[in-house]
Amino acid sequence: MPDWLVLTLIAVVFAVTTAWVVRRLLDVRVGWLRAVVVAAVVFLLAAPVAIWTLEQAEVYAGGVFTVSGPIAVAFLALTIGWVFAAVVIAVLTVEFLWPSRGWRNPVTVMRNAIRRRARAKRYAQILAIGSRHGLTFYEGRRRGDEDDLPAALVAAMNDAGVTFVKLGQVLSSREDVLPPALIEAFSTLQMDSTAIPWEEARDAIRTQLGRPLEEVFAEIDPTPLAAASVAQVHAARLHGGDEVVVKIQRPRARAQVTTDLDILVRLAAEAERRTDWARAYGAAALVDEFARALREELDYRVEVANSSMLRGAVEASGGAGLRVPRAYAEFSTAQMIVQERVDGTPFARLAPDAVDPEEARAIADRLLEAVFDQIAVRGVFHADLHAGNVILARDGGVALIDFGAVGILERSMRRLLVPMLVAMANEDDVAVTDVVLLMCGTEGADVVALQRDIGVILTRMRGTRGPDGPGMDENVFRLLLDVLRRNRMALPPSLLLVFRTLASLEGTLRRICPDYDMVDHALSIAPRMALRLASPESAVLSMQTWLALLGEQLLRMPRRVERISRALDEGTLSVRLRSFESPDERGWVDGLAGRLTTTVVGSTLLFAGILLAVDDGGPMLTGDVPAFAFLGSVAGLGGLLLLLRSLRSAFRRR
Repeated sequence: MPDWLVLTLIAVVFAVTTAWVVRRLLDVRVGWLRAVVVAAVVFLLAAPVAIWTLEQAEVYAGGVFTVSGPIAVAFLALTIGWVFAAVVIAVLTVEFLWPSRGWRNPVTVMRNAIRRRARAKRYAQILAIGSRHGLTFYEGRRRGDEDDLPAALVAAMNDAGVTFVKLGQVLSSREDVLPPALIEAFSTLQMDSTAIPWEEARDAIRTQLGRPLEEVFAEIDPTPLAAASVAQVHAARLHGGDEVVVKIQRPRARAQVTTDLDILVRLAAEAERRTDWARAYGAAALVDEFARALREELDYRVEVANSSMLRGAVEASGGAGLRVPRAYAEFSTAQMIVQERVDGTPFARLAPDAVDPEEARAIADRLLEAVFDQIAVRGVFHADLHAGNVILARDGGVALIDFGAVGILERSMRRLLVPMLVAMANEDDVAVTDVVLLMCGTEGADVVALQRDIGVILTRMRGTRGPDGPGMDENVFRLLLDVLRRNRMALPPSLLLVFRTLASLEGTLRRICPDYDMVDHALSIAPRMALRLASPESAVLSMQTWLALLGEQLLRMPRRVERISRALDEGTLSVRLRSFESPDERGWVDGLAGRLTTTVVGSTLLFAGILLAVDDGGPMLTGDVPAFAFLGSVAGLGGLLLLLRSLRSAFRRR
């Protein structure tokens, strides 16, 4: 057999065997192809050195071993072991510079390539929009006018489309994070857009219905009533005579939103990796929550369910002149809603003197009381009450539309919100402070400073109310959020949504009644809401529940006392710490202890091997190699392999 063929077979066997051992030793998913190739290359490079080493040790010469069988096998195994260590070092180096990713699904690779192309195209569009509105670094420096920044951001977001408009609307509710100038600017974002052609809208409606339009609608108006970045609305009439509106999602809206959300998620993750402020605010978690909410808004089945839930809450409270139009679930899909048409005018389009002042104030009072009943008593409320979503019907009633955002306030928070409003109406800064601490937690809070700040805004509120007061332009809920931000406290998301809704409602009410004092009326009806929340039936049920729980605890008390007494008497009473109680925590401790032990043992073996390798003592195995030097090489090899394993664990953790 030719020598080159023998060498090739040996190289292949060594490479495959070594690759398998390396993967097991390092305990990671090193790619098979990479491990085999690296092992083969190292073997071919190290083979001449290994032969030379055996010749210098007088073990091998002229193609044959010159020592007895056991000694030859020992030297050959040691040489192969050091070549294997060189393979491990080479694999670790390649893994450090170029980590293995394994074989990827071709479909996944193609999909990711398409997404990268879509992201690149969208990045270019966003940069062009930003540049057009002077939001580049150069333009901002050249203008030197920071007062123009909020207006430029709003204009750019409106041009960028639905995702950025929605993002701005969400940010407009974060008074605890952003300055007032940006909050005010983002609050002006609107969803108006150019309508898509009727042919495109008709095809989209037909696709969602799965049948011709004539089978469902007796008539449909090709001219849209309204058009936004994500959808547009057409008036129609069913065959039964019901007047409806058809809200159809733009065919390309979902694809654009998907690309934009992909970009935002990546930017948030990169911001958290590079900046402290992004980590402090949890930018990635906020973007994930925003993405989840926006995807739900794009699924109109969620909006249909929200409208049904809100209509039930309104009907349970008696209505009070408030209407929630019915959605036709049999015709609605994930991208289309067929809904009862409301005949009226949105508050956003009301003329200043369109309604008699007394009637306007009565309408505002009824709407405010209905919303407060939804929030404080029912716990289900419309969370996007801007002036375009509130319609004044021709019969004087008020109707709500667009139920993509419906808030849920749990009963435990309602029990805190109503007493807080009552305490604010009574100017009781101590009670308001206590309720805020219950809502937000007391950890790290300066209670004295918090109470002083709350007392200041309550006093200002009292001084500006009444017929002789100058009026209060600032919303007391916004002032309270400013106080919480200064004291580094954050409300639960559900309550933050309540305050955002009330702030939006105030602007809506002033569209119909310009001098309407929402805060004054809201605080005046708070005691009545408290009585409605604490109904006798609810009190009896709560008392029954708590008595049952108390009775159950009392029944178990003797057994617990007896168990503690017996443990004290026997001297076996113990205290369990919760630290490292979970499997993950114990696994982390075990892994840390294992890596520490491996490092210590490996370092010891390597140090001992070096000391033995330079020692000339012991019997001579060959003419030039004493036994102690041979044992030192073996110990050093074992220590090196252990240290390499520990080093790989550190690389993997990083």
